[in-house]
Amino acid sequence: MSFDELNLVEPILRALHEEGYTTPTPIQQQAIPHVLEGHDLLGVAQTGTGKTAAFTVPILQTLSQRAKLQNQPSGRIRCLVLTPTRELAIQIGESFAAYGRHLGLRHTVIFGGVGQMPQTNALKRGVEVLIATPGRLLDLMNQGFVDLRHLEIFVLDEADRMLDMGFIHDIKRILPKLPAKRQTLFFSATMPAQIQQLADSILRPNPVKVAVTPVSSTADTVKQAVYLVEKNDKAALLEHLLEDKNIRRVLVFARTKHGADRVVKTLAKANIAAEAIHGNKSQNHRQRALSSFKAGTTRVLVATDIAARGIDVEELTHVINYELPNEPETYVHRIGRTGRAGASGVALSFCEDEERAYLQDIQKLIKRQLDVVTDHPYRTTSVAPVLLHGGGPIQRPKGPAGRPPRPGREPRAPRAGAEASGRSGQATPRTGGGQRPERAASPRGGERTDGSGQDRRSYRGGRGNGR
Repeated sequence: MSFDELNLVEPILRALHEEGYTTPTPIQQQAIPHVLEGHDLLGVAQTGTGKTAAFTVPILQTLSQRAKLQNQPSGRIRCLVLTPTRELAIQIGESFAAYGRHLGLRHTVIFGGVGQMPQTNALKRGVEVLIATPGRLLDLMNQGFVDLRHLEIFVLDEADRMLDMGFIHDIKRILPKLPAKRQTLFFSATMPAQIQQLADSILRPNPVKVAVTPVSSTADTVKQAVYLVEKNDKAALLEHLLEDKNIRRVLVFARTKHGADRVVKTLAKANIAAEAIHGNKSQNHRQRALSSFKAGTTRVLVATDIAARGIDVEELTHVINYELPNEPETYVHRIGRTGRAGASGVALSFCEDEERAYLQDIQKLIKRQLDVVTDHPYRTTSVAPVLLHGGGPIQRPKGPAGRPPRPGREPRAPRAGAEASGRSGQATPRTGGGQRPERAASPRGGERTDGSGQDRRSYRGGRGNGR
């Protein structure tokens, strides 16, 4: 199927062709016709599936055609897109600008962490599409700058991440301000019970449901491997890997903001240029860092999961999990940023002894054993038992730099009571798009910020706990 077969108007088709797009992704094929028909939609899709175009393209066409038919005055907010992070809001704004460049519809993006005057000036001039984070939207609504009485389409994007960041209460304060007669598009990568309840409360009965790329799947084009390493050797291992010039553009994931900063400082001492993005960085810094990374000026970008949610970078060759996530679904989201559109990619993970339970959960979720790279100078066998196939040998693929193992490090015998894992037959059945049962997060859990960039207290609840 091509975009020409989706009944799109000529100005949008021309914009898509100018962007180099000819073939819609599965979620675009499924969602665009239903959105054009005016149906409410519940979409289950993860990062990298083409979800943003799946709603921006039909929204642009709907608003443009209605404006011509009804001779509506311009400048009224007719579409609201609510999204959890500033980076994702900016990305969505760029999509509206690119696909709607020949339509004349106006949009603006509002988020916290920067002065509000440019945003309020844009609102005063009038826009048809508003993309916003919850905190700044509530703030400007309370100040009287945002009028949603004429809203026709409401999009709630990344609903599960909204839950993780504690925005559910803000959303519930915004919803009563929206007209009851509207079209609602609801997107989430996973559907825990609290998100399903929220969807049921804001969508009309029997919405169209589309689901693509279950969260438990990883792209076949991504080569995955794990390095068993002591915690104190992770920095040296990262420096060692970055000696390989084939790692042209790499996104490194840390679990916390302070951890991301430590990685950048360590690399700087080794004369490796890197930048970090997370909630403590100013908006200007984050935008500059992301722009430099996209342009290829910065080779290494270190990010937390929340800050990276809106990152969509072409030709990303490598993803490195400096710290394994405490939720296996997050691993799938992370590595899904490479190996897109048929391109090859590499996802490398560092696993220390304390992270072996996370590695075990990841392998159960994706139903495969990660290759273990042993030909590197910093290998350890302390976490080896978690990777054994029923007591069988560990795989020993050659490391990317082709270096021999460090001499004098003989494998130790498995410790008593250590469990083997990674057998696909032991994978836990899942429902609802691969959502895991609720479990407590690590004390080193993720970060929470509000829409203004001010950090809230660290959360310790599992998925499904907004507070």
